[in-house]
Amino acid sequence: MIRPVHHIGRGLAIVAALARADALFALKQHPQTAILVRLLSALFPPRRDFAQLRPGQRLAQALTGLGPVFIKLGQALSTRADLLGDDVAADLTLLQDRLPPFPFAEAKALIEADLGKPLNQVFQSFEPAPVAAASIAQVHFAVDGDGREVAVKVLRPGIRDIFAREIGFLAWLAALAERVAPQYARLKPRAVIATFAETARIEMDLRFEAAAAQELAENFAGVAQFKVPAVDWQRTGPNVLTLERVAGLRVDDRAGIAASGLEPHAVVRNAAEIFFRMVFRHGFFHADMHPGNLFVAAADNKPEGVIIAMDFGIMGRIDDATRKTLGEMLLGFLTRDYKKVADVHMAAGFVPAHKSADAFAQACRSIAEPILGKPIAEISVARLLGQLFEITEAFDMQVQPQLLLLQKSMLVTEGVGRGLAPEVNMWDLARPLVEDWMRERLGVEGRIGDAASTLARIPKLVDRIDRAAADFERHGLRLHPDTADILRGRPTGGVWSSWLPWTVAALAVMAWIAA
Repeated sequence: MIRPVHHIGRGLAIVAALARADALFALKQHPQTAILVRLLSALFPPRRDFAQLRPGQRLAQALTGLGPVFIKLGQALSTRADLLGDDVAADLTLLQDRLPPFPFAEAKALIEADLGKPLNQVFQSFEPAPVAAASIAQVHFAVDGDGREVAVKVLRPGIRDIFAREIGFLAWLAALAERVAPQYARLKPRAVIATFAETARIEMDLRFEAAAAQELAENFAGVAQFKVPAVDWQRTGPNVLTLERVAGLRVDDRAGIAASGLEPHAVVRNAAEIFFRMVFRHGFFHADMHPGNLFVAAADNKPEGVIIAMDFGIMGRIDDATRKTLGEMLLGFLTRDYKKVADVHMAAGFVPAHKSADAFAQACRSIAEPILGKPIAEISVARLLGQLFEITEAFDMQVQPQLLLLQKSMLVTEGVGRGLAPEVNMWDLARPLVEDWMRERLGVEGRIGDAASTLARIPKLVDRIDRAAADFERHGLRLHPDTADILRGRPTGGVWSSWLPWTVAALAVMAWIAA
């Protein structure tokens, strides 16, 4: 177990690195910490070569120097304009997850340990030089035993221990921050670190990434406009992932896409449809859709081509109830029904009940009107996020940690669209997709589906009640005979008979459908 004294030592080293990068700007805003910043700046003078960089750029540089965990943390913080400000958050979205490669001998040893065979018995050929190296893993090209070209991802040696140690420190720091500065408790720093830790844990077992890739592929089976490389399970383990090798143009290569005969506008439309299908129809989405993980390939003279996704280590899930809430919110914004937006926020508990719904509706209008109907090139994401987070503070909105990945994904996807087809408004592209889904989900068919799901759970509930009644009797707690008969669904000779619970349930469900 790591003691707090070790955390304090690590914290001092991190503070020193941030001071040298002149990246302690957030602490300068508070009188109680401004003096500390001046003292640290005197002890660790800022580097001159950082003087011309923006604050967010300086922070990104400092995080890169602190190692892989802080690179990943910086990427996660790119969604938190409420913590760092709009401009800093925007700079962190550009944080590059690149590190020097580790030696081929170490990659070879990991592959052979995972797969239980010498490398030359698993692959016909294997390129020693990696084609990409990041904080978690690096990728090599190879040819498998059947002559198929594959891409082999190998986990960085010792990375799990590094993450465990650093996340332990971050969790300690988040708990300390909530105690020392309770006014920031609504930002849920401990929950944010817990979400980050869980994401990292999954990302560092490449079998989970393989499973995510296969699930995503199955969700899009029969959709010709989207491709997920096939998983080679026989050459995959905790430290090794082997995927079908695919080829295409980076999604931000506008000139190359246009030269290949594809239409950037159609590509963006296709990307928008894919993203909203992931989020709303499946509730399982790629949460790291930056240009390095998205490629476009020509296919059958279709102007939109085929979007090819890569790197499935960071995926997000949203349950059905949250998807419905998000759909109603988004549809309310897109139709300019701000009262509806406010009502949905209040009903979901995102805004406390003691706040004014009318005032919140007015605030929502101030957010949406600068966006709607304008092309992406004219939209200031920084200004939009700034207004949004100002409103969250004014209305005591609680941060929803489970939605942080979705927030980041939407921001990155919008950025991809802006770079490829600046004249296209992705919000307008989203509207018919969300409207169709909402009609299905909130219309009669959707209500019938929910009702069927509810009815399907009733036999299990009755069975649990029956077991509970039996447990009462085994422990000497006797129920009234009529009560026991009712719980077990037996006739009592009166109005309470075995059909009543089912009738009441059916009537309740029918009333809910008709509502």
